[in-house]
Amino acid sequence: MTLSKISMRNAKRQTADYLIYFVTVIMAAALLYAFNGLIFSGEVRELSGHFDKLSLLIVLASVVVVCIFGWLVSYATNFMLTRRSRELGLYILIGLENEQVARLFFVENLVVGGAAFGFGLLLGNLLFQILRAVVMALFGQVYHFEFSFSLKAAALTMVYFALIYLHALRKSRKKIRTMKIYDLIYFERQNEGAVISKGTRRRWVFAASIVLGIVGTLLLMKGGIYYGILGAGLVIAFLYGFFLSFASGVPAFFEKRPARKYRGQNLLVFRTLTAKLGTMGIVMATISLLFTAMLISEGMGLFFSGLFYGRAAEDSVFDLYIGSAAEGGVSEEYLNYIEENIPVEDSLIYPIYQGESSQIMDYVKDRVDYFNFNYDRDTMIGYRDYATLREIAGYKEVELLPGQYLIHCRAYLKEIIKDYAPLVTAGGQTLNFGGIYTEHFYQDDWGVGNGKGFLIVVPDEALYGCTVRHWGYVAKTIQPVEEESYETLIETRSQLFLKRERVDENYDSVRSRAHEESENASFIAMTVFPLYFLALALLMTTATILTIQQLSEAKHYRQQFLLLRKLGMDGREMKRALLKQFALYYLMPAVPPILIGVPIIRDLASGTEPGVLIGWSSPAAIVGISVVLFFLVYAVYIAVAYLSLKRDVLPE
Repeated sequence: MTLSKISMRNAKRQTADYLIYFVTVIMAAALLYAFNGLIFSGEVRELSGHFDKLSLLIVLASVVVVCIFGWLVSYATNFMLTRRSRELGLYILIGLENEQVARLFFVENLVVGGAAFGFGLLLGNLLFQILRAVVMALFGQVYHFEFSFSLKAAALTMVYFALIYLHALRKSRKKIRTMKIYDLIYFERQNEGAVISKGTRRRWVFAASIVLGIVGTLLLMKGGIYYGILGAGLVIAFLYGFFLSFASGVPAFFEKRPARKYRGQNLLVFRTLTAKLGTMGIVMATISLLFTAMLISEGMGLFFSGLFYGRAAEDSVFDLYIGSAAEGGVSEEYLNYIEENIPVEDSLIYPIYQGESSQIMDYVKDRVDYFNFNYDRDTMIGYRDYATLREIAGYKEVELLPGQYLIHCRAYLKEIIKDYAPLVTAGGQTLNFGGIYTEHFYQDDWGVGNGKGFLIVVPDEALYGCTVRHWGYVAKTIQPVEEESYETLIETRSQLFLKRERVDENYDSVRSRAHEESENASFIAMTVFPLYFLALALLMTTATILTIQQLSEAKHYRQQFLLLRKLGMDGREMKRALLKQFALYYLMPAVPPILIGVPIIRDLASGTEPGVLIGWSSPAAIVGISVVLFFLVYAVYIAVAYLSLKRDVLPE
């Protein structure tokens, strides 16, 4: 049999034996091609000028992902070399040269990588269509399926794959060429050495690592670049210290509690677990570190998605909004320009008044973690203007009874203001609380919005003699204000400011629904896509390595359970013992990331301005969804590995 035929036979066998690895490499190629497709898609690029930045971010994320997948391929290749070292040694024993065996191993792995790359391109084209549909939906465009194949995206993906595989195979080839027959035959028996000696020292390291993990997490939550770097270093030290010392921590625990040692399957389960950790502590620590990065990356993606949607929802209430603190409000010249260039169906110019006191504002400031107000007093609006604004925004009509006032506020302030409900004085009238409404109403603007967080609605006659704080103009347009028209509005406003010798534009605002939604879609694409891309790559890589390690022990586990059956253990107990071993093996590297990632994500999501992250985007929801998504994908790998191991290990 020729070497080429042996290589092809081994490649087929390798694909079957390590199917989970082969599928993961296919997914890696598919993900890289799909995101590269976004970079080279002219259609996607035309949606927003920000997509030049998206291309850069995806390239940067791809570099990180290539390094992650490179570690996977390098680890798996070295693992396969270890498992097949006896076979390769026998090839040399029967007369082949080391160079020939190295070439044999190189070719068969190159065949596996090439096949995975080919299948990955096919799947990647489908994933690209999904990403394309998501991007089109973000920008409110209609998606039409069009088969396309990007040669540039495929070429870039091939470059990535070449770097990954050639680097990993070059290391393996060099190792085979320099190893002796004896070293190859017994290479499989080599385990990871104990970095920390057994006994008191390892127990001290275990305790110290826990302290480092707590301090590191607190520093990461504190924020700031210096605290972040120090916190990340302490967390890394915690993970490696924890896993390298854990193997001695469990025996020490059971030595002091002998009654628990022999209860049920404890002795079998924890003996197997500590033996496993004792030989792959560094790998487990690295996997746990990548899990932590994955969970935080996923949480940040959910956070930014909720943040951008929440802000856009408040800022894009009206098709067109213009606020002005200038004397006389929005200039007539500017309004004439709008009338000539923007097709308007309905519009309103209205004043926002200063109240006679700041009682509600002071009450709110004392009870919520709120922005500093840049208003001196509570802001008010006449009922007639308020009703018209609601109509333009598409909200249902509300009624204001004589002698009453209404409050329109952000949703998170509703209960606070409702419980307060003070008497309000306006224009010599004392008004009672009449109701509260919380629809989005452009109440985030610092200078010229519809109040900062809340707005008091009073009868029109109560505002006679009150001071106008600023003016607003809203319009319902026949068609969305296109980006070009919006940019022209901004430029025209600046020119008018210069003509009026006004250089301070801080208290003037121009907003359009179409622009806010486009900005929101661009920011989501630039931040959320790369973060999810990175998170998925991290999870796939780490879960694959764990699964390869577990499935490779099938022969050992089978011998173990055959012996246990001879000693009298029934099938139900063996299934229970296997399940416990399996669950602990997969949970061990996942628990520290949960303990570290959850408080960091919660702290990140709680640090934004109030009222933006609500509902499915609330801090608690972001944490919950991050953990659930993590375990959903992780569970797929766990289920595949457990069913395969159960079938191969437990005696009939």
